[in-house]
Amino acid sequence: MQARDRLLALAIVCVWGVNFVVIKVGLAGVPPMLLGALRFLLVAFPAIFFVPRPRVPARLLLAYGATISLGQFAFLFYAMAVGMPAGLASLVLQSQAFFTLTIAALWLGEPVRWHNIAGMAVAAGGLALIGAGAGGTGGMSVAGFVLTLCAAFCWASGNIVSKKIGPVDLLGLVIWGALIPIVPFTLLSLWIEGPARIVQSVTHVSGMAVFAMAYLAFAATVFGYTMWGRLLTRYPASQVAPLTLLVPVVGLVSAHVLLGEDLSGAQWAGAAVVMAGLLLNVFGQRLWAGRALARR
Repeated sequence: MQARDRLLALAIVCVWGVNFVVIKVGLAGVPPMLLGALRFLLVAFPAIFFVPRPRVPARLLLAYGATISLGQFAFLFYAMAVGMPAGLASLVLQSQAFFTLTIAALWLGEPVRWHNIAGMAVAAGGLALIGAGAGGTGGMSVAGFVLTLCAAFCWASGNIVSKKIGPVDLLGLVIWGALIPIVPFTLLSLWIEGPARIVQSVTHVSGMAVFAMAYLAFAATVFGYTMWGRLLTRYPASQVAPLTLLVPVVGLVSAHVLLGEDLSGAQWAGAAVVMAGLLLNVFGQRLWAGRALARR
């Protein structure tokens, strides 16, 4: 990977890692479903008037927007609103890697190798340790933990949809896919949060909330997704995908430094075990092959 692209990948990882802190900041002034609606409204408009619609069947575009955008962030925003710490959210959301493997195996018939299964088993143990701390120290609620897992499942489902879509103009996909969740998010906001709270939030919006919405729309969504997709088109997925392992590292550190989040001992142990499972899933085959060569 060229030095310029390494810097680009590092910038994306940092943007996505700090993203969880920014969500917490946004939720301090705007309720979760309204925050989702405003985020994707900023992504879609006025960009759709300048970015051509990607050549994607309507049903796949709808599925992409419903999973990657609506499902993932409706669950994630609500999880963080009801007690999921930003740092742990960045880590637990990475369970999408294992959901993706499972869905791909069941739906697409893709093979699951020994290191995938071993990685899933190890990470599941880590998630169990983290979940055991729900409702206790560390500030995590049971609902927040479960909802974050639901967000990870939606992200994984969106990955499968993206695989079905295949090569496409990524900027167009992100912009036009952002149209899908706006109305559902607005309806959910009206139902869950109510008109009075919506009006209160919009008319008394703070500068930090505006910054959070702009960051989520332009940095995390438009920049993050399009540049990440560009890296995936230039380099093998095996070279690019492991870099996402740095996202929860940035997420945990930034949440500690900027929000003062502290985890319990069991949660730190669970975080380490989950990271070990993710590393085994990504690098297990490579390590096994290297060990086999060393024995010869």
